[in-house]
Amino acid sequence: MKKLLALAMALTLCLGLAACGGTPAEDPADENTPQTETSGETVTLRVGATPAPHQEILEQVVDTLAAQGITLEIVPYTDYLTPNVAVEEGEDDANFFQHITYMETYNAENNTHLVNAGSIHYEPMGIYAGKTTSLEEIPDGAVIAVPNDATNEGRALLLLQDLGLIELKEDAGLEATPNDITSNPKNLEFKELEAAMLPQTIEEVDLSIINSNYALQAGLNPTTDALASEDPESDAAQAYTNIIAVKEGNENNEAIKALVAALQSDEVREFIESNYNGSVLPMF
Repeated sequence: MKKLLALAMALTLCLGLAACGGTPAEDPADENTPQTETSGETVTLRVGATPAPHQEILEQVVDTLAAQGITLEIVPYTDYLTPNVAVEEGEDDANFFQHITYMETYNAENNTHLVNAGSIHYEPMGIYAGKTTSLEEIPDGAVIAVPNDATNEGRALLLLQDLGLIELKEDAGLEATPNDITSNPKNLEFKELEAAMLPQTIEEVDLSIINSNYALQAGLNPTTDALASEDPESDAAQAYTNIIAVKEGNENNEAIKALVAALQSDEVREFIESNYNGSVLPMF
């Protein structure tokens, strides 16, 4: 009996050792899934973006981040409101669609807490022909379509002022509206539209002032199709630099820092310069 009991205990001990110290169990993770160098865990980074050029630029760093154990999930958006809500509420980790001035204005108006994690590029805003085909032929009472969000409308009006078509109050600044116009010799009228709608209504007005990302999406070439555009050497280049936006406190997250570093690389600079021919300019 004692021999049988001893044998049973020995068998039990052997089975326990086999379970704990024998051939290791298979890792449930896919062996081809990239892992971070530090933790050995895969990190998924959700980044909201509008299609062109933002999503196109993000696609250039997918492999770079994968090699660091970061899976970049690009979440497409077609408007300027939803991607900020998604970051503020934690649905997305970051977004890439807006310039810094728009983000700051959005924060002030919506009590949100978005910050700039890194500056990437600048898109000069341009004026495009509709019913009127040149700036020299603008008729009296011409209708000009402009973005209806605060910073981009002001930006459009400042461009018209730089061209000598209107004058604004000295203190109007980046948030100028048609109410700030002090001189309008051609009696220009303004049609305020959501930025994404501007390319779709271009033939309904005399001229449209369009953000380059929406111009690109509509098949317009800001370099060759715009009748005039912002000076890349102007203050606008700094005020309207497109950024990676995150919720405050996440700007030092290692995956976010890796994303910004990848986007500010020589490879991405070369992609921007060779693919957009001046309609998108690197700012790093």
